[in-house]
Amino acid sequence: MPYETGAKVKLTRDVQLTANDTAARIGFPGPLCLAEGLEGIVTGSAKEAGGGMAQDGLAEFERRVRGVQFDGHTAGIIDNLRQQIIRHGGLDAGVGAQIRYRVRFENGFVLGGLEEGWLTEA
Repeated sequence: MPYETGAKVKLTRDVQLTANDTAARIGFPGPLCLAEGLEGIVTGSAKEAGGGMAQDGLAEFERRVRGVQFDGHTAGIIDNLRQQIIRHGGLDAGVGAQIRYRVRFENGFVLGGLEEGWLTEA
């Protein structure tokens, strides 16, 4: 269901904010995530070309490696795999269009590019 600007929504899953593998290589905690259930207000939306199967593959890949701390060599391999999935998605782009949302959350974070399936009415 498309959301109008001003609609109150909440996350249906944890959403990763950073994808930089530097933290994993130097022993710091992993990426920052917004937690499932966090509420916010839709501040905008845009129709973007969908990533199709490659985008689904990237989401599944991120789900599997989220929260795991890797040594430097393994983190490099993981990032290489991530980049290959993203490049493959570039070939698959344009298969369909998706609406992506920009949401201002109650903790002050503003996050753009959220897929409709990541949100539900609050």
